[in-house]
Amino acid sequence: MSLKEKIKKLKEEKNAVILAHYYQTPEIQEIADYVGDSLGLSQKAAETDADIIVFAGVHFMAETAKILNPKKTVVLPDLNAGCSLADSCPPDLFEAFVEKHPNHKVITYVNCSAEIKAMTDIVCTSSNALKIVESIPKDKPIIFAPDKNLGKYIMKETGREMLLWDGSCVVHEAFCIDKLLALHNEYPDAVIIAHPESEEHILKTATYIGSTSGMINYVKTHPEKKFIVATEAGILHKMQQEVPDTTLIPAPAEEDNTCACSECGYMKVNTLQKLYDCLKNESPQIDVDSDIREKALIPIQRMLELSN
Repeated sequence: MSLKEKIKKLKEEKNAVILAHYYQTPEIQEIADYVGDSLGLSQKAAETDADIIVFAGVHFMAETAKILNPKKTVVLPDLNAGCSLADSCPPDLFEAFVEKHPNHKVITYVNCSAEIKAMTDIVCTSSNALKIVESIPKDKPIIFAPDKNLGKYIMKETGREMLLWDGSCVVHEAFCIDKLLALHNEYPDAVIIAHPESEEHILKTATYIGSTSGMINYVKTHPEKKFIVATEAGILHKMQQEVPDTTLIPAPAEEDNTCACSECGYMKVNTLQKLYDCLKNESPQIDVDSDIREKALIPIQRMLELSN
């Protein structure tokens, strides 16, 4: 049997579900039961009746699945699948930051650790961040963490002042404005679309700004156009499947790498072989301290309720 066939057989035997993020490699996306962004993955994790959740993504995503499903086995193909944005917000420093502003509502982007979520009033994703912020009364001050670029975008869109944590994603800060403008000159009829984790000067060039799922939906509704796509290049696989005859061009990064685009090294440490091994061995498992899990569950559930 091929590796994919072995994974499918094991999955059926163990009543497992494979959840994969858009930024995973194409072969992992193709074997997954569901491919989505952080909101969609959280929703699928919350509703699954599988005994084992194989989370093909990064650590904070698998943690979120475990918080929502404490009695299920949650495995991650590679424990080194971390997140630069989550790492930019250490729990001890964030706790001190929150304690200095006790009258603030705390909204955290889902790209953070369980410990950070446990200090939060409500979690958000890039799909629902505007809605979550607008659900807070206007007279209530807000702390927004950890992504300052997403926070600045929300402030601009809502007119709300927020106290921002100084964190960012290295993938979305890797885009080169000079190279992007040169690429647009080469393809003047191409529409630039961008993820709101990108820096402000990149967002200013974009016709559409949205989450990974939002970007895919936008391209599907304008299939006759060409697009320059400013987010992690893994999205292009699913996007191209949705619009096979549309020209999709990855936005260029500062440093040349395998595709001259911006890729997340953390996302790409997962492989099909590691996925098979973790399902076969039911390891490495993700566990969350019960006290942290109970505290973190509340803001995640609030987000899911507001997102329905």
